[in-house]
Amino acid sequence: MLELMNVNKAYAESRKVLTNLCYTLESGAYVAIMGESGVGKSTLLNLIAGLDNPDSGEIRVNGVAISQLDDDAATQLRRKQFGFVFQAFHVLPHLTVHQNVALPLLLNNGSTDQVEQMLINVGLRGRGQHFSHQLSGGELQRVAIARALIHRPALVLADEPTGNLDPDTAHDILQLMRTEIKANGATGIIVTHSHAAAATADLVLNLTKDGLFLTQSEHRQ
Repeated sequence: MLELMNVNKAYAESRKVLTNLCYTLESGAYVAIMGESGVGKSTLLNLIAGLDNPDSGEIRVNGVAISQLDDDAATQLRRKQFGFVFQAFHVLPHLTVHQNVALPLLLNNGSTDQVEQMLINVGLRGRGQHFSHQLSGGELQRVAIARALIHRPALVLADEPTGNLDPDTAHDILQLMRTEIKANGATGIIVTHSHAAAATADLVLNLTKDGLFLTQSEHRQ
């Protein structure tokens, strides 16, 4: 499903972040990526999403080399096959909860009939007509998860999705996200500093300057 092939990325003053990174992730896996601050976890997520390009090497999603796509093709790929859960939520304040969740469906010219059921799934029954300023942090993150999953993407990417939440809310959000990803048959990648968050994944990978290394492998129900 996802192939990282000798991926290299450096920033200002030739500071290398990722060096000859190689990894293959099969469809349906739910993986947590951990590592020290500054090692390149968020950078890797942005590269996988096609929001940034590697200096060399290749990233393929379902056989498609993302960096070789033009802007329009990359945008279409993200709209149809990717779902994003951001640490800062990025819930659009001028749209209702229902409209925020429906957005990926509208961008893909799809029906929005399943929005209400998704809101029920994520614990937001009756909140569809509310705006972001009327929601708690946990509720905003539920909106972000619902929006990321509503169009049944093949790949779900989450960058520190519980970084701003209290432990109890974080636990609920993580279990919810895992349940929805598995129910949709998606592949999930969560970048996190939290061992509790990582423990909800099937695989835990540690990103270092030398590559990605498996630190834990356990199938969880």
